[in-house]
Amino acid sequence: MAKECWINLPVRDLQKSMDFFRALEFTVNEREDMAGVKVGSQGAMVMLIPEETFQSFTGSNIADTNQGNEVLLSISVNSEEEVHELVRKAESAGGAVYSEPGERNSFFGAGFSDVDGHKWNLLVM
Repeated sequence: MAKECWINLPVRDLQKSMDFFRALEFTVNEREDMAGVKVGSQGAMVMLIPEETFQSFTGSNIADTNQGNEVLLSISVNSEEEVHELVRKAESAGGAVYSEPGERNSFFGAGFSDVDGHKWNLLVM
């Protein structure tokens, strides 16, 4: 039976990625060669792994986030204000907004890319 699940993301600059997620006020558990980002009250763990290490784990090329998406990471938040705040923090920390805050598919949400181009989706559920 599965016990836990981690989402592993390749990053170009581990320190820059950790700084980005700290700016969003996520808990970052730093290790020597990678870092874990705790997301949400249930503690989902997103591992930030340097590209070279990630590639050695998978034995395949890293997806070019400038050309396509390998994953869309979705986070539920409590309010429209939280959506606006996280988007502002992401942009200030070097990320990019790909979907401005607003209504879509009967939910209020927004989207941003982190410093490595991974896309994050925010939703008020």
